[in-house]
Amino acid sequence: MPTMDQIQPYMPLIIMGLNGLIAGWLAGLLLGGGGLIRNLIVGIIGAFVGGLLVNTGWLNLPASVTNITNAIPYGTQITISTIGALIVVIIARFLGGR
Repeated sequence: MPTMDQIQPYMPLIIMGLNGLIAGWLAGLLLGGGGLIRNLIVGIIGAFVGGLLVNTGWLNLPASVTNITNAIPYGTQITISTIGALIVVIIARFLGGR
């Protein structure tokens, strides 16, 4: 069984993955369709897409949104992951011809 010291370097990725699971579920609620497994996969991919958009500076949340989401544990990360998942779903539907 790994110790916390061994897991610690991977914690940001683990948290991003868990946030992605929540984001995929939210994206499934907002855009419909998919199913549980597809929503979870899209959410994890969306978490990485949202994180990439924030790191490159293409996605900046307004202060009014971050003031609310900072009150919820990992709320801002879940919001960014959900935005990334929505982008992934929209692009997939566009490319898939739906």
